[in-house]
Amino acid sequence: MLRPHHALLLVASLTLAAGCARHSSMDEHDHGDMSSSSTSSSASVATPASIAAGAGDVASRLMSSPRHQEWVYIRTGADSVRAYVVYPERATKAPVVVVIHEIFGLSGWVRGVADQLAADGYIAIAPDLLTGMGNRQGDTLTWNDARGLIGSLKQDDIHRQLAAIGKYGMSLPAAQQKYGIVGFCWGGSNSFAHAVRSPEGLGAAVVYYGASPSRADLEKVRVPVLGLYAGNDARVDATIPPADSAMKQMGKTYEPHIFAGAGHGFLRAQTDTGATGAANRQASLQAWPLTIGWFRRYLGR
Repeated sequence: MLRPHHALLLVASLTLAAGCARHSSMDEHDHGDMSSSSTSSSASVATPASIAAGAGDVASRLMSSPRHQEWVYIRTGADSVRAYVVYPERATKAPVVVVIHEIFGLSGWVRGVADQLAADGYIAIAPDLLTGMGNRQGDTLTWNDARGLIGSLKQDDIHRQLAAIGKYGMSLPAAQQKYGIVGFCWGGSNSFAHAVRSPEGLGAAVVYYGASPSRADLEKVRVPVLGLYAGNDARVDATIPPADSAMKQMGKTYEPHIFAGAGHGFLRAQTDTGATGAANRQASLQAWPLTIGWFRRYLGR
């Protein structure tokens, strides 16, 4: 159940989620691509309870969640990362899934993704990779601040922190000794990049509309990678065929899916009432079960 002080944090963070809906033609893209369709901030379509919430109904989903949610600080070397942890309701130990946020930082929507992963049986950890940076509005950064700060992060630091967060997750008394990773947009690219590093304990990666690594980097991948992409996202989609060919030639597991008509950021934008709203919803209804199926196959239940 969401604790009272968590509710205050949630209200502040969801201000950013609403802003994301209004500015989705830009902020869904880690390189500022303007090809995404316009969206509406007033959603009229509810998300099915069996998949992660869209931006339009994540607030109500989080507020009514029965699962234990908590904030922690995780030591990641000389620094620490603040993270949102959600536990599943189950009698046995659970695998861990680390959730990498989009370019505008840890938002209410990303926390909703973590909550749904917990509903599906996983200990979900959503780190704020911009911990301690920028001017916060309550619990979150403004979109402009987050976008600027993301560009200052170094890849070695990002993946050192992600590996430490995975290790922390596996050390929890309720956890199994394996973790998966999933990311969205900027986070999707970094989910694939984390598979390149394949630290100890990593069992699987899921990439939502993130660009693929170079062939040289793909040679280092040691875990299976699932890719979930929007049909209306030519910039990202151009990186899929080279990765697919290279991974096949190397005998590595990479399974890309492209959802026709959907826009970049479709899982968050599935409650939109714009032109691609229906395609986004259809893509989300297919992508989320693929995500859970991937983790069940390679991490267990």
